[in-house]
Amino acid sequence: MKIAVLGTGMVGKAIAGRLHELGHTVVIGTRDPAATLARTEPDGMGNPPFSAWRAAHESVAVATLADAAASAELVVNASSGAVSLDLLGLAGADNLAGKVLVDIANPLDFSHGFPPTLFVKDTDSLGEQIQRAFPETKVVKTLNTLNASLMVDPKSLGESSSIFVSGNDSQAKATVVSLLQSFGHDDVIDLGPLETARGTEMLLPIWLRLMGTLGTGTFNFKIVR
Repeated sequence: MKIAVLGTGMVGKAIAGRLHELGHTVVIGTRDPAATLARTEPDGMGNPPFSAWRAAHESVAVATLADAAASAELVVNASSGAVSLDLLGLAGADNLAGKVLVDIANPLDFSHGFPPTLFVKDTDSLGEQIQRAFPETKVVKTLNTLNASLMVDPKSLGESSSIFVSGNDSQAKATVVSLLQSFGHDDVIDLGPLETARGTEMLLPIWLRLMGTLGTGTFNFKIVR
């Protein structure tokens, strides 16, 4: 499958790298490819610059947001939630129309420091905001309740854990579930329509506090029936 991953942070790199390993044709979309590749300083979390990752993944193309989205059959929103709507706008509604959009972003508000709050919750979700802004796109919310390494390698925990999907289009969800299973996720729970993303996005406050208590982000939820 031809897949565009929009975002060059930890999540974008992890998803793009894993998709490429699985044999998909992957392009990473960014606002300014030349500037992104020219960076030599670590990011805000001390991770190596994107150019270092790209050197180890030369077969993964880098393009503008619009070109990446236009070339893809499926698009992954791996951007920071605060800029997701603007970034997807640059990708272009026409380039996203009719396509499955896997939305991984969370509506985190860091304006008052850490831990962040949510800039939308309870009666709406970022996933729903994206769907309203791009009505011709098939938005599926998933993978937003665990860290980047576990998104693509859940079996590294050593036991089964749960993830969730929310979306209004059943065929789009089936496509996404197939991708998730190829990553190794063996307990994918379909919560129903996209409005259920309100619940998974609101898991982030407890996720962040667990991370602080446990001293690691390498954990996940397990729904025991």
